[in-house]
Amino acid sequence: MMQIGVLGGGTMGSGIAQVAAQNGHKVVLVDLNKDVLHNSKVKLAKIMARLVEKERINEEHSNEAQSNIVYSQEINDFKNCEIVIEAIVENIDIKTKVFKQLESATPKECILASNTSSLSIASIGAALENPEKIIGVHFFNPAPLMPLVEIIPAVQTSEKTLETTKALIDSWGKVTVVCKDTPGFIVNRVARPFYGEALRIYEEGIADFATIDWAMTSLGGFRMGPFTLMDYIGNDVNYTVTETVFKSFYYDPRYKPSFTQKRHAEAGYLGRKSGRGFFDYAEEATNPKPIEDPIIGKKIKDRILMMLINEAVDAVFLNIGSKKAIDLAMTKGVNYPKGLLAWADEIGLETVLENLDSMFHEYGEDRYRPSPLMRRMVLNNEKFFS
Repeated sequence: MMQIGVLGGGTMGSGIAQVAAQNGHKVVLVDLNKDVLHNSKVKLAKIMARLVEKERINEEHSNEAQSNIVYSQEINDFKNCEIVIEAIVENIDIKTKVFKQLESATPKECILASNTSSLSIASIGAALENPEKIIGVHFFNPAPLMPLVEIIPAVQTSEKTLETTKALIDSWGKVTVVCKDTPGFIVNRVARPFYGEALRIYEEGIADFATIDWAMTSLGGFRMGPFTLMDYIGNDVNYTVTETVFKSFYYDPRYKPSFTQKRHAEAGYLGRKSGRGFFDYAEEATNPKPIEDPIIGKKIKDRILMMLINEAVDAVFLNIGSKKAIDLAMTKGVNYPKGLLAWADEIGLETVLENLDSMFHEYGEDRYRPSPLMRRMVLNNEKFFS
């Protein structure tokens, strides 16, 4: 069985190490910070104890999983690993420097994978002498619970690297989708309007945070409203991802960040982790109640949904992933109630196009331009799934 290396002992790295260890692999978890490694080990023991208590696993499995992980501060301890998954800070300069070190510390055939959520895999691979072994494997938080993993081959990645990596992650019981090496991959690209359009609706004075969230959960069927979700993710983190995608797409207005979110982040209103975001999480806090007007609610839900569908359709148009991969990514990666392409079939692509054209003509902004694929499919009376 393959020996797995994980670089970074934070939440994501620890979660990935847990998944590999529970699937019987020997794992080397490396972090330069001794306290981070200690916390990772303590946290895993608590998680395993809870799983035993809930009878999800037995004591033997718990002990075996924990003993499968070696905690180290030395990158050279990856010397026998067949794949190393990096899960450190989202900074391209730091990652390229680290991957050069990883290549020197690992066997020649060792696959080097990055858990980046939006950075270029090709850029990271360019730092290697053998870039054909670079690949992206983007787990979602928390890694042990979230089923989706995006697998991202760079232009340099060999077919063998892709096949080996996909087979490994599949063997862990994960749902894998292969996607093109473009900013945000599938999920973080397609999901941008869920946040961006909600913020725009608020900025136009159409509805407040609570009402928009109510519309998307009660009428749209989403598990969390956009503002609750942004508070959960962290406004600093969510804003940075939006800004990164916006810049990476050469300032395409579809991905334009919001001043509302920027100001919240600047004020330290980061969400749950700071005690206040779009909502107040203090014990005695009273947040505004939504205005449960079904007419306004439907307009909000439809506007955000049309933008999400358009983004998913455009991802198909630009070959970011297959139709199946895109719908799987959004249901398994961010728990959308339906795949957006299947949802488009259900609503009718002609209806979606009419809504988008209406917004495009009203605002005169490229932000609302319909995907060329949508026009083509409406013209030919086509569906995504028969």
